[in-house]
Amino acid sequence: MAKSMLGHIFPGLGFFLIGLWHLFNHIKLHLQNPKSFTIHPWFPTKKVRYLELFLIIIGSCRYTYTEIFRHHHLDPDGTIPTPYLISIEHTSITIFYIVYAGFAIVLDFVGARAKYSLTELLGAVALGQQLIMFRLHSTDHSGLEGQYHLFLQILTIIALSSTLMAIGFRKSFILGFCQSLSLLFVGVWMIAIGVMLGTPGFLPKGCFLISGKGHQEVNCLDEESLHRAKALINIEFSWYVIGIMMFSMSFYLFLAKVYREKVKVKYLPLEKNEKNGEKNHDYDDKEDDLGL
Repeated sequence: MAKSMLGHIFPGLGFFLIGLWHLFNHIKLHLQNPKSFTIHPWFPTKKVRYLELFLIIIGSCRYTYTEIFRHHHLDPDGTIPTPYLISIEHTSITIFYIVYAGFAIVLDFVGARAKYSLTELLGAVALGQQLIMFRLHSTDHSGLEGQYHLFLQILTIIALSSTLMAIGFRKSFILGFCQSLSLLFVGVWMIAIGVMLGTPGFLPKGCFLISGKGHQEVNCLDEESLHRAKALINIEFSWYVIGIMMFSMSFYLFLAKVYREKVKVKYLPLEKNEKNGEKNHDYDDKEDDLGL
């Protein structure tokens, strides 16, 4: 399996699992007590409180080691070889996730009053750095790969925006739902990039893999093949959006059934009170709780 393929799949799997874990817990908290719901930057487990954060640190350290120390070496004069700058850029992202998880543990351990807001801020900065690295990549992500990374940047912007908004609107269930789902979608799309661009059989007609220095690239025979390939990626992303939304709604309904959420919608007719001639407005007091 190509290294570039694994470089997308493993981080993508991490984002997917964290996004799914957050989505599950945010829905669960809201179903159990909508009035006291708050957005959490991370969720503890019963046996190991910081398990989520430990896994982020372990996964990021493993990725950093693989990218820098295992596969690449410095030039004789001590400088970074140009083809391997992309690896340094990727590890810069993972190093900040180590910083994020480490300080999240410390802030919670010491019981800092602003621990949730500061942890959300650290997460937003990590996503912001990731967005900058994707946008200003040393590797020219043009053509087919560039189209995939364009959608990845859009998803990262959504995750970044929702994380920043969570600092000021911690009571919004929809915001927590969107934040979790965007992290999950980032993971799914990263896995899709690794699989679709790293498997010759999945490449669009007229496109092929070539091995460059330090990574693989996808080229197309002509402009017509490239245009067709980009159109297919647009359709693919659209189908992923449909699939992700179908999954998220089904997941919510499934959890609502599991935790026995009782939602009763009553349609009360407008009737005049026989005694005083006033209309019955009891239905005005029955408002749906959207968690906003």
